[in-house]
Amino acid sequence: MAYPKLLSSAEILKTALHILEHGGAEEISLRAVASALRVKTPSLYRYFPDKNALELAIAEEALQSMLAELAGAASTTNPERRFRETVDAYLRFARDRSPLYTFIMSRIPQTDGSAVGKAVWNLLLDAASGVSGKPDDTAAAVATWSFLHGFVMLEHSGAFGASGPKGGLNLGVAAFLKSFRSSAELTQNGRSTRTKHVRQPKHSPQ
Repeated sequence: MAYPKLLSSAEILKTALHILEHGGAEEISLRAVASALRVKTPSLYRYFPDKNALELAIAEEALQSMLAELAGAASTTNPERRFRETVDAYLRFARDRSPLYTFIMSRIPQTDGSAVGKAVWNLLLDAASGVSGKPDDTAAAVATWSFLHGFVMLEHSGAFGASGPKGGLNLGVAAFLKSFRSSAELTQNGRSTRTKHVRQPKHSPQ
């Protein structure tokens, strides 16, 4: 007597991610995943009722992989070194796991409120804020993210041509760090100035 194959959401997602990384996003479907698992498509409905549910789960799983890559830089205490290591980790993931990165970026509206999506964003936010000296420096984080994503997409498309980016990445990162340092210095000087102008309490005569 033949018994039906036991499935789990983890196994389904593992198979879907394999299809994504080796075949591309256009190959993702419940039917394709079921075929790879050698089961009938309705067997997956218990775990993922439709393609949208499957794709959202794939994006969340891909974000977990990205989070693991970026988390390694978070343990660095020096702010500038942490910023550079976060940049390196972001680019490494985008380059080494290009299909996952592209899939994540195409599903941001769906994953924006997820816990793992927020965790990835917070690592970028903390890295930028640590250098700028401003808590929760969203402007610095958005600028950094925009630069990195733009660079990655240009690189993926081959827009840099045979000559490559000509050191543009390092120049850009250095420019961000210089700007963030200036911001941190202005913030620190502002605090020092305010401290100097605080009136000291008068001592009562003895």
